[in-house]
Amino acid sequence: MDRTIRKVTDAKSQLMETLRYWQSRPDYERMEAVAEIVREAYAWKGVNLDAEGSERSLTRIQRSWS
Repeated sequence: MDRTIRKVTDAKSQLMETLRYWQSRPDYERMEAVAEIVREAYAWKGVNLDAEGSERSLTRIQRSWS
């Protein structure tokens, strides 16, 4: 694990370091981070995701090949 600390002084350098870090992480770690942010956002709104049911419905459309 790389434990390098980089000091940045301007916003653009900070953004580039942040992007470089997340691009270096595997896909599953990025997805876990997104899921955590979503849970936190819903918690701020007072929504308990564990108690909520899925509001999405799936629809399958079968096309005719004529």
